[in-house]
Amino acid sequence: MRATASSAAPFKVMAVYKFADLPDFETIKPELAAFCCSHQIRGTLLLAPEGINGTIAGTSDAIDALARYLLAEGPFGTRLDGAEIKYAYAQEMPFLRMKVRLKAEIVTLRAPEANPSKIVGTYVEPQDWNSLIERNDVVVIDTRNDYEVRLGTFQRALDPQTQTFTQFKDYVAQNLDPARDRKVAMFCTGGIRCEKASAYMLAQGFEEVFHLKGGILAYLETVPEDNSRFNGECFVFDERVSVGHGLVEGEATLCRACRHPLTATERADPTYVEGIACKYCADAPDKSAAIERQRQIMLAQARGVAHMGDDALRAATISKERKRERAEEARARSQQETAEPDAS
Repeated sequence: MRATASSAAPFKVMAVYKFADLPDFETIKPELAAFCCSHQIRGTLLLAPEGINGTIAGTSDAIDALARYLLAEGPFGTRLDGAEIKYAYAQEMPFLRMKVRLKAEIVTLRAPEANPSKIVGTYVEPQDWNSLIERNDVVVIDTRNDYEVRLGTFQRALDPQTQTFTQFKDYVAQNLDPARDRKVAMFCTGGIRCEKASAYMLAQGFEEVFHLKGGILAYLETVPEDNSRFNGECFVFDERVSVGHGLVEGEATLCRACRHPLTATERADPTYVEGIACKYCADAPDKSAAIERQRQIMLAQARGVAHMGDDALRAATISKERKRERAEEARARSQQETAEPDAS
């Protein structure tokens, strides 16, 4: 039996975003950073004129205090009302430090006409998503990048094969037509990219644009696995790497050389060398930095001392070991079931 996400874990993880008018975002940064640091919260928050976006972690009390600060007690006032917030739990602190960054956009599209605060597509609740994407008159689009799509996606979804979100505009121009594709349904990890993509497509003349409220994460948390139309795992931007139904930590790990998520099959590829190379970066001409980093990590572990990135590295190591143990248990169960005589 695989473990489920548990509120008994020592760290609470918050993913938050909200498109809102924040002309004072620069003056908010110091106070927000000071609040997070004083509560020993770590992670990254992005501030821009169009809103806030980020993922942070801390104790349950600290994250609850931050939620109150964002939604009522801090300098945002009520401007973040209705923010999309998701919680998860972790046994180890998944982030190394706290960063509050100022950006031109909280999700970069470089399309000024895409303003979700003014115009946005129709939100679709997770429990209503299946019936929408099963309709033949609806074009279903995954707005995430190619490496994310490879880990898992919805049935019938088109893969734009983008490497950055800014390339989504080119995909729309080259592959979609408002006169032909009258109904479009889009999704992403947590809802932010598809929300902005919906504003962009409406600005381009598409008539009916839908997007999954809360993204894949809300769907995996809400929809029972037996009724799911999502195949595979969902990539997340922390040391969990991926999650499945119930937001249980998935089996994927990161290549420490190129940061590409890897399935168990990809880790079995002959090009894979832990910490140094995988099938996606095996042809890189210079691996000296990766080799030296891995050597230092192994030396630090052998000596029992911390290496730079100690908490994040420890979280990644524990996560990897946990995934390895689950895989071994699954193999043992499979072998036992094969060896058992047929009761019939």
